[in-house]
Amino acid sequence: MSKERRRPRAMPDRGTTSLKFGALLALIAIAIAFPQVYSNPAVTNYGVFAMIYVTAATAWNIFSGNTGYISLGQAVFYGSGAYTMGIAARDWNITGDSVFLLLPLCGLVGAVIAVPFGLVALRVRRHTFIVITIAFFFIFQLMAFNFSFTGGSSGLQSPFLNWPTATYNIPFYYIALAFAAGAIAIAWLIRRSRFGLQLRAIRDDEDRARGLGVRAMRVKLSAFLISGTITAMIGAVWFYYINQVEPQSGFDPIFDLTLVLMAFLGGYGSISGPVLGALIIEPLTLWLNTQPAFSGYLSEILLGVIFLVVVMFLPRGIVPTSGELITKVRTRGRPAVIPATRIGPPAPATGPASASGPSSVSSGGGR
Repeated sequence: MSKERRRPRAMPDRGTTSLKFGALLALIAIAIAFPQVYSNPAVTNYGVFAMIYVTAATAWNIFSGNTGYISLGQAVFYGSGAYTMGIAARDWNITGDSVFLLLPLCGLVGAVIAVPFGLVALRVRRHTFIVITIAFFFIFQLMAFNFSFTGGSSGLQSPFLNWPTATYNIPFYYIALAFAAGAIAIAWLIRRSRFGLQLRAIRDDEDRARGLGVRAMRVKLSAFLISGTITAMIGAVWFYYINQVEPQSGFDPIFDLTLVLMAFLGGYGSISGPVLGALIIEPLTLWLNTQPAFSGYLSEILLGVIFLVVVMFLPRGIVPTSGELITKVRTRGRPAVIPATRIGPPAPATGPASASGPSSVSSGGGR
């Protein structure tokens, strides 16, 4: 009776693991040291916005990247978090550093909004879902324009923060960095969990996932709620940093499109992809806005062109494409997985060939 050789389990490459760990530590050290090395407010401003968008893009990817449902209504949570902080601070007379105690409340409001939003939008499939998220976005923008408690078209001003002008950006940078690190950690934990596996099963084939026992609605809604909570909290940080929120800035359609561009540029569905995309796109956008040649809507047009180029020529994004190229170079065209082989005597032949004599022996006995 023939025996099958078990395929050996691939052992982790200690060198590669050490290299990745060292690179991660280096990135953390650079992120922490950045405002200390470049203390110019004009430079640290780039860092604050980059960390804000790293958080928002990672939160978007937790839901959309894992499920395949492209959300164009993420600004609903971003603006709602900003307005929650502004309204609560105004009505409860909270000023100074105490305003940051409202961040959990802003996250709770984002979660509360995500439940009815998701229950309506997630009942449909991907293409219709995009349309519904756009509809929800415009509903919230119109409410911000017309309700009196939101300040109407004038918006809201943030409470005064008595921090030194020269170092005003640095605390905000570290707050945004903490949110970015937390969002990335949550995304990593989700990806390695059974919950993340269910999300990716929905992305690959939702009907089959349901047939295998995945409660698709519950799983999608949970990811949507996590994404909305994180986005609402970082939206509140953004509001306190820029000192005001208006309907057209809190609920900005460009914000949603920018998140999608960041995710697709870096690598849609990966953890590091949206981070890389945010670190490229947001500083570039801020720099373009300071250039007279790109005044008005020219910077947005350029971002649209970049998005088209990415979709046409780099559809998998920078991170997955680079990983494939590195793997191809390291393996030099050899198969990455060694095929299983059979040991022991060959299986007895059946059929007409067995009557005429012994079966021919293959070279090596492998199949």
